[in-house]
Order: sequence, then C-alpha cells, then structure tokens
Amino acid sequence: MTSRFEQLVVDCANPRKVAEFWCTVLGYTVHEDRDGNLVEIGPAEIAPLEELRRAAVPAQLVFQRAHSTKTRKNRLHLDICPIDSDQASEVERIVALGARRIDIGTPKESSWTVLADPEGNEFCVLRSLAPGHFEE
Repeated sequence: MTSRFEQLVVDCANPRKVAEFWCTVLGYTVHEDRDGNLVEIGPAEIAPLEELRRAAVPAQLVFQRAHSTKTRKNRLHLDICPIDSDQASEVERIVALGARRIDIGTPKESSWTVLADPEGNEFCVLRSLAPGHFEE
C-alpha cells in the first residue's frame, strides 16, 4: 500500500493574496476560493483520479486563513527551480512579485537562494532546469 502527495496546506493571514503570489510564481491557477478563507491552487489541468492512482502528479497548494502569526522559521518549505531562465533572473522576477531575500544562515557558497513569500514563509530557488543551465 502507498499514498500520494496531493496537497500542501499553508496557514496564512491573507490566503487570497498569498495564493495569487504563488499562482504567478508557479504558473498555477485558482481551483477553489472559499470567500478568501481557503484558496486552492494547482496546475491548470487537474489530474484525473486514475492518473493520481498510477503515479505522482504536481501537488496542489492550499492556503487557509489562520489567526496566529508566523513567529519562527518554517519547519517545511518549498524548493522551486526555474525552467526557462537562469536562477538569478528568476530570483529577481519573484522578488518583483512581492518576495524578499532573507538570511537564515545559509553558507555564501550555497547553490540556492532563500526568499520569503509576502507573509514571510521561506522558500528556496534552486538551480535552473532551463536548457543550457542544467546538464542531464
């Protein structure tokens, strides 16, 4: 028996704002919006149940309203990879969308960049998967 990773749920003060940020970063669309209290996003095409049973598919992200504020480093975070630009260009694009650079003590020689989304949730931008940037 096995299970499939289907959703990652993120508590936040403004689910709609954070969902819109992540839709733009990942090229996702909103699948459900319950009055801004819970917003589910994912790839434009939702995988049919048969496909989900057969193999892993891109996960949905769910942003739900929380009344507590973030007070420390996340214990879980997203890692993303640019697919059609270099890492530095993608970092700049995401910062322009509302992310900010943060320092969590990452060594200077690290191959990733740590950012925070509009509500301070950490995530990393890894190496580029764009042609010419990543060797197979």
